[in-house]
Amino acid sequence: MFGSRQIDPLGRQAALVIGASRIAVGAGALLTTRPALRALGFGETDAAGTALAKVLGARDLALGALTLAARDDRDALRAAALAAAALDAADAVAFSLALGDPETRQAGLAGVATATAAALAGAWAWRRLA
Repeated sequence: MFGSRQIDPLGRQAALVIGASRIAVGAGALLTTRPALRALGFGETDAAGTALAKVLGARDLALGALTLAARDDRDALRAAALAAAALDAADAVAFSLALGDPETRQAGLAGVATATAAALAGAWAWRRLA
């Protein structure tokens, strides 16, 4: 097997928890888009905003599923953790841009905090899985 070396249990657990959380958030964004956006601190959105939220939900579902599928392959799990950490860091930057608009400031604050925490946790898991 490609990733046959021993998997660090803490790194594995962190990556899998992040992956499962990503599936939950992605499912919420894809299937219950408007309530999910309100829960994240966004107000009403137009059709374009709703469509974008669904796209991002699908992205999170796919990445979460990929992470869980890699649970027994250290190298694949490490790659998934790195990809997730990079996307979470990019999300933190995107949410920081929302801070400048009073209508999205609340969502920006919450998003920066959660995306930064997820990026750091993902990077930590990636490092543990080395």
